[in-house]
Amino acid sequence: MQVARVLQTYLDGETDEVTARRVAAHLEDCHRCGLSVETYREIKSALARRSEPDADAVERLRAFAEGMTRHSADAEGEGQTPGA
Repeated sequence: MQVARVLQTYLDGETDEVTARRVAAHLEDCHRCGLSVETYREIKSALARRSEPDADAVERLRAFAEGMTRHSADAEGEGQTPGA
């Protein structure tokens, strides 16, 4: 399972129980995804407050998304399945 693909759904509480457990277990060990969760939560909280999100959080999210896009494109170019 590629956590990046279900992370937002997980954070919104919209995953099934099995997926939620798998993502939670992954987040315990993966520093990179843990930072992404923190970033998503900061942005979501700022949006709920209708305030400007922390610029560092936005930049971390942007860098994460760009990295995932590059990884996906590289994997497709090599004939691999992303996250495999």
